[in-house]
Amino acid sequence: MKTRIITAVIAILLFFPIVFYGEWPFQLLIYLIATIGLLELIKMRMRTNYPIPFAITIVLLWGLLLPFSEQVTLLDIGMTKIEITLSAVLFLLSYTVLVKNKFTFEDAGFLVLSAVYIGLGFYYFIEAREAGLEYIFYGILVILATDTGAYFCGRAFGRNKLWPEISPNKTIEGAVGGIVLSCIIAVIFQLLSPEPVPHSMTLVIVVTILASVVGQIGDLVESAFKRHYDVKDSGKILPGHGGILDRFDSWLFIFPVLHFIQFIS
Repeated sequence: MKTRIITAVIAILLFFPIVFYGEWPFQLLIYLIATIGLLELIKMRMRTNYPIPFAITIVLLWGLLLPFSEQVTLLDIGMTKIEITLSAVLFLLSYTVLVKNKFTFEDAGFLVLSAVYIGLGFYYFIEAREAGLEYIFYGILVILATDTGAYFCGRAFGRNKLWPEISPNKTIEGAVGGIVLSCIIAVIFQLLSPEPVPHSMTLVIVVTILASVVGQIGDLVESAFKRHYDVKDSGKILPGHGGILDRFDSWLFIFPVLHFIQFIS
């Protein structure tokens, strides 16, 4: 527990000043975090090193993190996100032929889906920062409150397993506790924050319930990855916490959904 607390304090001291500042340091930090997260996910499944496909996948990730209005210029040719993605798919499929199927269609599909999952998840986090700090803090507080409420309510009242095949320690009571605490924290945030999110309290509560559920699904998805690939943590970069994906799994679900429902605009 001591290691977890020390790591959390250091991470907060390093992360939040950059979030406050925004602009290129924030974007550079997200590119770094997203790249580490992608490499963690690749390492879970792929024990063989494929430098060329891995490099293509990282370029795809970086392209997906760009604003949709921006184009990447390669050899004087402007490419949109869709064109970058399709190009990566074609390159990866071509590579399966070059290496006589030692690198397979399934490998190519895994790399593309991994880049899309992580790239678009963090892209919407960048977009939330562009929309305003209040959205970032709202989302982070909902995530932290959900995790905290689920942990303590699960320990105190947990009797019924939520999804034992995926995450044996999670309970239905804990999940409900996470939703309740996230709603309480969201209401406090709206009442006390000098810059609350510009929506009615009723809408904030409804969206918070949705966001809390979605965040817990994101957490379960990451647990499913780890159980399927038989690893304890996604990485070791955060002592006491695991890897980047262990900490940002809920973020990759919540911020896209908040954009999809136009809560963040």
